[in-house]
Amino acid sequence: ACIGWIGFIVAVAIPQWKMSSFTGDAIITAQVTYEGLWMSCVMQSTGQMQCKSYDSLLKLGSSMQATRALMICGILLGFFAACIAAVGMKCLTCLQDDEVMKAKV
Repeated sequence: ACIGWIGFIVAVAIPQWKMSSFTGDAIITAQVTYEGLWMSCVMQSTGQMQCKSYDSLLKLGSSMQATRALMICGILLGFFAACIAAVGMKCLTCLQDDEVMKAKV
């Protein structure tokens, strides 16, 4: 579960959510555009990548804002779930005196 949660954080952070490419008359003018939740990047045919963070939250579309909000909520809920699960583990001494409460957690 922890590896999945870390993978979720990585997936939220990377800019490769949407990809589009453009190839001109020559291969020299080829470029690939990546759009993520937090930034957009352009990769030239030379291998150079330039990324730019979005300037304003208000300029983003409503679907992008909703996706950002839901992803942040998912990360936070995963963190709180891991904390609660850790408290309920039998190998930890937290709430050791109150067995009934520990069993409920």
